[in-house]
Amino acid sequence: MITRPPAGTIPEEPGSYQFKDAHGRVIYVGKAANLRQRLSNYFSDPRSLHPRTAQMVESAESVDWTIVRNEVEALMLENELIKAHQPRFNVRLRDDKSFPFLALTVDEQWPRAMVMRGRKRKGTRYFGPYAHAYAIRETLDLLLRSFPIRTCSPAKFRQHELLGRPCLLYHIEKCAGPCVGNIEEMPYRQLVTELGKFLDGDTDEVVRRLETDMSTAAGALDYERAARVRDRLTAVRKAVESQQMVVEGREDLDAIGIADDELEASVQVFFVRKGRVVGRKGFVLDKVEALSPAGLVARVLESLYGGDPPQGVPRSVLVPVDPDERDVHEEWLTRLRGSNVQIRVPQRGAKRTLLGTVTHNAEESFTRHRLRRASDHNTRSRALTELQNHLELPHAPLRIECYDMAHLQGTDYVGSMVVLEDGLPNKREYRRFKVHVPGNDDYAAMAEVLTRRLTAYLAQRDAPAPEPGERPGKFAYPPQLLVVDGGKGQLGVAERVVRELGLADEIPVAGLAKRFEEVFVPGRSEAVEIPRGSEALFMLQRIRDEAHRFANTFHRERRSKRMTASSLDGIEGLGEVRRTRLVKTLGGVNAVKRASRKELRALSFLPDAVADAVFTKFRADADADADAGAEAEAEAAS
Repeated sequence: MITRPPAGTIPEEPGSYQFKDAHGRVIYVGKAANLRQRLSNYFSDPRSLHPRTAQMVESAESVDWTIVRNEVEALMLENELIKAHQPRFNVRLRDDKSFPFLALTVDEQWPRAMVMRGRKRKGTRYFGPYAHAYAIRETLDLLLRSFPIRTCSPAKFRQHELLGRPCLLYHIEKCAGPCVGNIEEMPYRQLVTELGKFLDGDTDEVVRRLETDMSTAAGALDYERAARVRDRLTAVRKAVESQQMVVEGREDLDAIGIADDELEASVQVFFVRKGRVVGRKGFVLDKVEALSPAGLVARVLESLYGGDPPQGVPRSVLVPVDPDERDVHEEWLTRLRGSNVQIRVPQRGAKRTLLGTVTHNAEESFTRHRLRRASDHNTRSRALTELQNHLELPHAPLRIECYDMAHLQGTDYVGSMVVLEDGLPNKREYRRFKVHVPGNDDYAAMAEVLTRRLTAYLAQRDAPAPEPGERPGKFAYPPQLLVVDGGKGQLGVAERVVRELGLADEIPVAGLAKRFEEVFVPGRSEAVEIPRGSEALFMLQRIRDEAHRFANTFHRERRSKRMTASSLDGIEGLGEVRRTRLVKTLGGVNAVKRASRKELRALSFLPDAVADAVFTKFRADADADADAGAEAEAEAAS
């Protein structure tokens, strides 16, 4: 347990503080206007602390702090450290689902519109998020008649560019046909810009332009064109109607609704632009620290805007109660936006009604979340408790790692490590190993993989504490149960490696044999009696099967890569990344072979020397084939 730093050593200045455990891992990050005053609260009588705060202080071995100039900088530093270290005693954000976005790839020569999920990438504008992917597709289908930009993949675009004829979307007027040169780049870019404005909520200009175009065409007696513009105008108006007007004055704001209990909080956010709801987002917070309602709102704001907010930072943020240090958070958001931002608690009118609607959505989402999680959480807790009892572990194994090997007659040897945390797969912690053992020796392969993994853990555990902002290493956390796929032989290897590295008292090991689904532990000749059909045995089977799948997948990848030799291999300067992009851009290896020197040099990502090398290789191969054919014909004629 941590001891209080000597009196007078803690400064009375603003800053961020970090509690660390015995291995130097950051377990909690906080901020304070006065570091001495705030830290003193942690060293009072433990009985007066919140249970979670008392547990954090008991787990900590040291505390560090970083002094900054003001409270806003302290907030910014705290946010960066939380993102870097993911401390286990800080509030943790979990998206309740991966919301889809409508994306425009503005960094491409001919930008396209598509549905995207997951991590954002540079050079792409995102609109949303939307509640459902079908809502994006319906909206996009309506808008393509007015903004006919492409939605096809790069490979399909290149295919029709080579064919010289457009796809069906061009013929039904949902694409301008850039693949066949039916529109120049600047007018096409204008279409993309106007679509972006429309999705941002700036709809009036688009409607006025279409009304003017329709009147002009009708006045010129071009009734066919007027009818087409009328259809586009109808589609745009229908899309506008789908964006519900919720506030007067065409304001930009975010409305945040919260429903919570002692352990978790459900958050719903409606993004309002130009007075209309253009997207929504929901997530769940794990309240692993004691929070008042005002503190919870502060944490929600930091989680929502501290990363990459989907719709940027608006002029106004509506919240159910004022956050802690409201002025500090407003100044922080103002810096992020570049202009004034207000945090408001609406008292009446349309904004109060909107916040009530968002809060109701949060309550409904929280009810569904608790119903869904209740059975899952109880089942997983029961399984972990059963494992602790059956395997006689000192603690419930909140982190379980399982290892398996894969090979084909000793070739392409690989190992896998999969992780369950709190009974759930944590795929970000999965690891793959290329194994270097001669012949077919599963025991030696298992020893190599476990030695590499646990040696890396020891190196990171004994290394100096990471600097502020530095991420923890890949193997920073030890398993509370190490499982190997196999019987007594594999278990003996794991036991020997753990013992030789001095971790026998820290890391318990077990083996799960395939034949009779028997579980073996060190020091017992007989299998542990875990009842068939129990949650504990099912959890071990699931992680064993996942390790087997992960190892086999990696093995197939390596074998396929070794056995598949491309005609593009061996060209100087053409590495894997360039080769993949070249094939994708031109539409296949055969297209690369047929490409002229001019076409290859026109590719911006391909240096002229590499383009010449590609052209020369295939021209030389073609000449060699032609010479061989001529010789064969001459021999036949003679």
